[in-house]
Amino acid sequence: MAVIINLVYAKAIGVTQGILARQAGGDMWIVSILSTLIGLCIMLLTVFIIKRYPNKNIFEQTRGLVGKWGEKILSLLLFIFFLGAFGGVMITLVYHLMDYFLPDAPTILFVIIAILAGIVGLFYGIEVIARVAILGTFSIIMLNILILFGSLSYFEIRHFFPVLKNGLWNGIEATKHPNGDWAMATLMVAILLPMVKEKQKWFAYTGKSIVFGGLLILLWPILQVGVLSPEVTGQYIVSCMQMARSAEIGLFIHRYELIMIIFFSLSALVQIMICLLCAVISVKHLTGVQNLNKLTIPVATILGAFGYWVVVDHIRAMDLLTYYWPRVAMPIAFGVPIIVFILGTVIKNKKDNVISG
Repeated sequence: MAVIINLVYAKAIGVTQGILARQAGGDMWIVSILSTLIGLCIMLLTVFIIKRYPNKNIFEQTRGLVGKWGEKILSLLLFIFFLGAFGGVMITLVYHLMDYFLPDAPTILFVIIAILAGIVGLFYGIEVIARVAILGTFSIIMLNILILFGSLSYFEIRHFFPVLKNGLWNGIEATKHPNGDWAMATLMVAILLPMVKEKQKWFAYTGKSIVFGGLLILLWPILQVGVLSPEVTGQYIVSCMQMARSAEIGLFIHRYELIMIIFFSLSALVQIMICLLCAVISVKHLTGVQNLNKLTIPVATILGAFGYWVVVDHIRAMDLLTYYWPRVAMPIAFGVPIIVFILGTVIKNKKDNVISG
């Protein structure tokens, strides 16, 4: 549950909200609700697929259904996905730190530190990453509580009206942006869920993680519309930092950005580690190399190079995140679970004979 919440949260409140404000305006909170419902449906479908053969991840099930070339094609697709997802995570992390705290620091410094943090996480393993995610969930809750109390005095309900100003279809179409955040969690579950014990609780706890994560994220578009207004929110790449600047906690803490970064960083760190881990596992199934340690440095280098190329140019980063990433992420995030589900249903005899054998 903690890993899923952290994997979605940082980017969802960091850069996705500004993109949503530019497209959906004051309806961005409605878009967040719709996206959470869509994410819940796809996530539960993914859990159902893995639970059919709970000891095999999405790659191994695909190999049992359509052979090793199907496994390799899927591995390549998911590597591309997590490569792109890592770019989005780096946009979130680097622009938080560089644009607001260390504008004179070289961009490559942030990328190298992020990659090293991801490698350390892989070295210690998924259980340690999950424990970091538990601390990250506590930080997320504290962050939400503080921003709520620090912003309520500026809240104006008039910014929410008229509701659905740009139409319902525009709101549904805008869900592609937060859906990209939920897609990271969905495909992570497809890869890592067999490592989780107590299989009888997979559905319950995965569903709870989507609901809780959605509620924690939903607070931000509501506050950003009510406090900043959608027009102001849409003017910023990292709109949550402007939100933090507007918060006042008591008489002495009038600038909230540093507190936000302290609580925010653990969530971003979990995203980096999980993206790198899932990319490494994807390459493992693509190449057939069984030792993950041999793949970690090469894959981390590729992800780091792509991340640097993305974040070094702000215009390129936002164009990629706004226009190109949804076109890549949505077909993979929706297509992979649906296709594997159909294959597992239609090719039932072959599936039973090969996968369970």
